[in-house]
Amino acid sequence: MGQRQIISSVACGLGLAVLLLSTRHARGLDSSPHTVTFVAADKDVSLEVLDWGGPPGARALVFLSGLGDTAHVFDKFAPRLSDSYHVLGITRRGFGKSIAPAVVGPVAYSADRLGDDVIAVIDHLRLQRPILVGHSIAGEELSSIGSRHPEKIAGLVYLDAGYGYAFYDASRGDLYLDLFETRRKLESMQPGKGPNDTRPVIRDLLETTLPKLEKDLKAGDMFLGSLPAKMLSGSSTRMPAVSQAVVAGEQKFTGIKSPALAIFAIPHDMGFGRDSAAQARFDKEDEASSGPQAKAFASGVPQAKVVLLPHANHYVFRSNEADVLREIRAFVKSLS
Repeated sequence: MGQRQIISSVACGLGLAVLLLSTRHARGLDSSPHTVTFVAADKDVSLEVLDWGGPPGARALVFLSGLGDTAHVFDKFAPRLSDSYHVLGITRRGFGKSIAPAVVGPVAYSADRLGDDVIAVIDHLRLQRPILVGHSIAGEELSSIGSRHPEKIAGLVYLDAGYGYAFYDASRGDLYLDLFETRRKLESMQPGKGPNDTRPVIRDLLETTLPKLEKDLKAGDMFLGSLPAKMLSGSSTRMPAVSQAVVAGEQKFTGIKSPALAIFAIPHDMGFGRDSAAQARFDKEDEASSGPQAKAFASGVPQAKVVLLPHANHYVFRSNEADVLREIRAFVKSLS
C-alpha cells in the first residue's frame, strides 16, 4: 500500500499532462525505458499507461501499484521482464497523472470500479488475456477481475497483496471490511436511502453483521484489512481523500476463479537492523496475523501457488527482486 504516503493528484488537462511528461523525459528525470499514453476508462477519467515493450506477440504483463504509488514504482523492476513479455503498468485513477473523477468517494473508488478501469485499458489496448501483477492494495483489483471477468485474463500475481481486501476469510473476519459493511447497512436504514421495510436489514445487523464486528474489535486485528499497523505507525499525516476513498471502497472477495501466484512477505522486514529483540517481537506479531491470512488464501483459492518470503520488505519486488522474478517467470510458464 506504499505505506499510504501522500501522492498528489495532478489536476490538469490531457494535453498539458502529456506536455509535462514529455518535458520530464527531455530533462532526463524519468530514465525508465517506457512510453506513456493515456486511456479513457470512465467519464472524465483518463489513466496513465506505461509501456516497457517486449518481443512481438509476447504475452502481456500488466502491473498495478499499491495505494499512494503510481505505475512508476515499477520503473526499475518492470524492464527486467521485457525480454520475454510485453510489460505495461497502469496508474490508478486519482493518483499521479491519472485524471480523477469529480466526485471522490467509495462508489467512484470501489474495488469493482477500479477493476473496471483496468478492464477498460485491457480492451482499449486489445490485450489478449494478459497476466495482472498487483502490489499491496492492488490485490483488490486483481480479485475483482479474477472473480467477475476471469475470461479476460490468464492469471493473477499478488505481490504482498493477498490480504483481506483481496481475499476475505470469513472465519477470521476483517475489521475494516466488516466495519464498512456495517456502515453501509446502517446508512441504508436512513429514510429515502433504502427499502421501506428495514426489518430484514435490522435482523441481519443483529444476527450477523454486528456480532461479526464485535468479534473483530475484541480480536484487535493487527492488519485492519490492509497492512500491518506497524507499517503505518510513526506518521501522523492524515490520509488524503482519494486514498480514503480507495480504502472505503474495499469489498469482500471469496470467489477468485483465475490461476494465481500469491507472494507474501511473512514476517515483514521492518528495518529494525541490529535490534534483534524488536525484530523478534514483530516477527511473532506479524506471523500471528499474516500467517493465517496466507493459509486462508491458499485454502480459499486452491488454484493459487502461495509463496512466503521471510523478512522481505512489503515492496517484495525490490527487496527480493531475484525471487520475485523467478516466481513470476515460473508461474507464467505454467499457464497454457
